[in-house]
Amino acid sequence: MNRMMLALLLGAAFLAPLDSLDRRIRSEVQAGRRPALERPMQLVSNACNPTTLSAGLLALALLGGPAGVEVAREAVIALIPVNIVVEGTKRITNRERPDGERRRSNAAFPSSHVANAFAIAAVLARRWRSGALWFLVAAALVGFSRVYLNRHWASDVVVGAALGAVLAWRTARWLEQRRGGRGFPRTGPGSGA
Repeated sequence: MNRMMLALLLGAAFLAPLDSLDRRIRSEVQAGRRPALERPMQLVSNACNPTTLSAGLLALALLGGPAGVEVAREAVIALIPVNIVVEGTKRITNRERPDGERRRSNAAFPSSHVANAFAIAAVLARRWRSGALWFLVAAALVGFSRVYLNRHWASDVVVGAALGAVLAWRTARWLEQRRGGRGFPRTGPGSGA
């Protein structure tokens, strides 16, 4: 964990040169905002808030049969290290959001919405490989919505996506080892069974 924290601190130090790129991207995206897109972007962004994520995982567990329960369980377990690392990094960096908000407990860097979206996408893609592209597209759309709504810089989104995907993958590998090297059971939707 110390190596990861060191890597995060070094990554934060390298963000300074990205500031002008972040500002250019923000300017372009904000210039392209349209009233018709405001509500859809809010809905996409809200898909990865804690309440919506919890409801979605509960629905998956209740309606998805045994495979749904297992995927929901793995997603919850994967979200634990993702959110520990993201929230710790937010407190260390205390980066101001593009809309001017600055609170250490809700700093911009990295995006927790995007980290959660990519973590969930990684877990779902491991289980239902035929939908992997769609899961990643949905997670990327969450990332774009955060920039569109002026809540995150592009670099917040990129780092959040990487943290979410990598930590979810590592957690999945750890769970697989605990199951004796077995991945998800191949029954249910997308398994061909």
